[in-house]
Amino acid sequence: MPEHPIEGLMKTAMENIKGMVDVNTVVGDPVETPDGTVIIPVSRVTCGFGAGGGELEPEARRKNESSDEAQTPFFGGGSGAGVSVQPVGFLVVGHGQIRLLPVDGNPIVDRLIDLAPQLMLQIDTFLNKKRNLEPEK
Repeated sequence: MPEHPIEGLMKTAMENIKGMVDVNTVVGDPVETPDGTVIIPVSRVTCGFGAGGGELEPEARRKNESSDEAQTPFFGGGSGAGVSVQPVGFLVVGHGQIRLLPVDGNPIVDRLIDLAPQLMLQIDTFLNKKRNLEPEK
């Protein structure tokens, strides 16, 4: 059975979207800094797609066409797609740690989240020193 014209439109649009959006669009190519830190860009990709069409029946076509043309249904349609790429942040890998630096957001909250493990370690160290200095009863 021959392919319906709308199938061809959809196939072409989907192949073009597939060509635009790949894993390198979401997780970009890593960049290495002179000190050995690796920075990897991370993005959010959103896609939208639509297709539609319709057929005009042979009897509704113009009378001045040849008989072969008048018996063939006439198809009209279209398809469209859109892709949006928004940067989310950067993964920074180096010096024994991995951090996510967001592009947007509250920098104070982000800094507190980054410092939370160090703060917990300092509190734990302080409490252990205090326990070790107290005389046993």
